[in-house]
Amino acid sequence: MRTTPLHAAAAQDDVEAIGKLLSEGAEIDARDGTGATPLLVATHDNKIAAAGALIAAGANVNAKDNIEDSPYLYAGARGHLEILKLTLAHGADLKSINRYGGTALIPASERGHVETVRALIAAGVDVDHVNKLGWTALLEAIILGDGGQRHQQIVSLLIKAEADVNLADSDGVKPLLHARDRGFKEIEKLLMAAGAS
Repeated sequence: MRTTPLHAAAAQDDVEAIGKLLSEGAEIDARDGTGATPLLVATHDNKIAAAGALIAAGANVNAKDNIEDSPYLYAGARGHLEILKLTLAHGADLKSINRYGGTALIPASERGHVETVRALIAAGVDVDHVNKLGWTALLEAIILGDGGQRHQQIVSLLIKAEADVNLADSDGVKPLLHARDRGFKEIEKLLMAAGAS
């Protein structure tokens, strides 16, 4: 795999080495064998200091690897909140999508990353974006979530952000029915209170 010294420094969270390599002319958005930039390598391991140094030096927060992950999308999906906030402050493309055709909000909702969902909603990500599976963030939070506290909070945040509670999946099944089928009583209550049918 073609990794550069900058990729290695990013993986080790070595801010001093990053600064030195960049001052010597290292290519900030160089790609390794997977298509990842040093910033994406830092993001994979939630190396906040390295990510911060690279972003401050102008690394592209939207540069995608071979599987269509970018630092912004990956940080959102994994709940790496500090790095996500840095990408949002430095030009994250809110319309960019992952290999499943989803925005960062969809996997964040599915995985129960409450604060990440809050940050993405505040940034203005489309709450009703539909991915290749025919699912929105709300549908993923219900279908792939566990119905527990975190997913209840996320459903509540999405409702407050005016997500369409009656937007059905590609089979025509609405969020309320998915919640009922799974026995998610609290989510069912939240949806009904928001006018779900």
